[in-house]
Amino acid sequence: MFAAVFDIQGASLPTEWMRPQSRHAVGVERDTPMIVSLGRARQAAFLCRSDDTSTIDGEACSIEAYAERFWIVGRVRLDGRSDLKARLAAQGEDIETASDAMLCLRAYAAWGERFTDFISGDLAFAIWDGAKEHLLAVRDQLGKRSLFHARTGSTWLISDSLDWIADRLPTAVAFDDYWIADFLTVGFSQEVERTVYRDIHRLAPAHLLCLSDAGPSLRKYWRLEVEEPLYLPRAADYGDRYRELLSKAIADRLPSGRIGIAMSGGLDSTTMAACAVELCRDRSRIVAECEQYQELTESREGYYAGLVAQRLGIELQLVKADDLVYDPHWQSRALWHDEPTVYFVNAQNCRALYGQLAGWASVWFDGEGPDNALTFDRDAYFHWLWRRGSWGRLAGSALQYAWIKGAEGWRASLQRRLGRSAERPRAAVGSIPSWLSGDFVARCHLAERLRDLGQRPESSHPWHPEAIASFTSPIWARYFDDFRFYQSLAPCVWRHPYLDLRVLQFMLSVPPVPWAWKKRLVRVAMRGRLPDEVLYREKTALVGAGQAGLIRRHGLPEIASVSPLDSYIDWRALRADQLSDGEIDTAIASHALAHWFALRQQKHCSASVI
Repeated sequence: MFAAVFDIQGASLPTEWMRPQSRHAVGVERDTPMIVSLGRARQAAFLCRSDDTSTIDGEACSIEAYAERFWIVGRVRLDGRSDLKARLAAQGEDIETASDAMLCLRAYAAWGERFTDFISGDLAFAIWDGAKEHLLAVRDQLGKRSLFHARTGSTWLISDSLDWIADRLPTAVAFDDYWIADFLTVGFSQEVERTVYRDIHRLAPAHLLCLSDAGPSLRKYWRLEVEEPLYLPRAADYGDRYRELLSKAIADRLPSGRIGIAMSGGLDSTTMAACAVELCRDRSRIVAECEQYQELTESREGYYAGLVAQRLGIELQLVKADDLVYDPHWQSRALWHDEPTVYFVNAQNCRALYGQLAGWASVWFDGEGPDNALTFDRDAYFHWLWRRGSWGRLAGSALQYAWIKGAEGWRASLQRRLGRSAERPRAAVGSIPSWLSGDFVARCHLAERLRDLGQRPESSHPWHPEAIASFTSPIWARYFDDFRFYQSLAPCVWRHPYLDLRVLQFMLSVPPVPWAWKKRLVRVAMRGRLPDEVLYREKTALVGAGQAGLIRRHGLPEIASVSPLDSYIDWRALRADQLSDGEIDTAIASHALAHWFALRQQKHCSASVI
């Protein structure tokens, strides 16, 4: 973890704040932290300590200095570092052996706050500018790494550890009702800046916070913008460009040792594996892991993943996933997370799995991204071409669509249209659980909050609205926080090649017709590189009883009586045997919140005794 402390009035910083021990941390700190005091009269200070993943390439936090004026603390893994090095070399900088953190610092020294225009990757860091005596906090464009901030009096605290700040903030015991309301109803906060603590905030993705004696200033330094569609001369060029950019993204994320691929039998993860094989050449460096369900759902992921592993000549580990879904003894576990999470209910099982993963490889690739980026925005694209008067493009795209859909596709569309009247009505999105406290529902205006859920103005993007809008959803904050929790369970880290900005911008730039139709872009790119049985497989969803079925079998544990919980939940109304499957999925959040409060209270009492 790392932290930066800055008093905007120049007051001395309390020495006890720089102790690394957290009353909520599981276990005892193993390392003495590195502490650097900056500015006049201990006005600013950086702290950095190692953790279980610090020995993995690109994961260690560090403190570095340049020209006796600039300091950086944080965790930095850059994409496109060769391009950044070339830009800095053109400025006369000698940066051949510079670390990624130092490259960020030199970029700031060269271009000031404009340096964020030239960096991307997995980033969370703070920079101290001694001449200007101000502190900058920066989080990467998509929020893959976390960064929190809080103010107490004239002192600001910045850290990638929510616990570290909570331990040092007198008001941290005040919880954020709106964060908790969102967690109990939809599973994640609808406002990415909020945390479970009212007075501690997340720095939003793609934001820069500047602190000085003039006060704080916050600005968004990057937006996901795609203007004109990318029209290339030949159809094959799209596939070639896609593989080229994905290969660059994978190369920037490769560790020096083995690399793991979380591989289902679908297109995205198998494409990553194929590109990694071409890059590494040494197939023994690559291991794939496939989770397959044998009881809870109908799935043939292991079969398709096996076809790909055999074709590529890589190791494949098949994991029986049924037992991962729910741990009936989860409430007796002491696995802590700095915020409530529904994954408490299977954290022990995941810890065992990720312990295995860490033994196979220290860095693992996740394949999320193309499902969103290649959303088939057909109608919006056609309407945009019509409004522009691009009659040739419109006619050509319509013919392409008619051809790629084929007779079978048109027949299926007709059947769906004819059978639409017989479809069941959809359940209302977001209802207030009956077990929530009436006072809590009223003070959070929960009915209005849920009514507006999903009703934010749609993306104004003229030809790719759903795809672009999907990357502004607050669910991504929850997605990356899930990985933060997983990484706390075992010493392995997760990286996301498809969320490399170069790959993401390309996927969003290709014309939706024909390239987003059933991920045609990926299928064209991987012809001859993946087995046809996988390449032309229809996307399938997992079906079956899942977690709700296991909970009905084992039952939810009794909710412990924890005083803060009473202001949120009427626990007497929460009986699993009277709930539908959908209600059970929602009820898990209430049990997870109760578990978190109990753990927090227990650890706080333990720290007080010590």
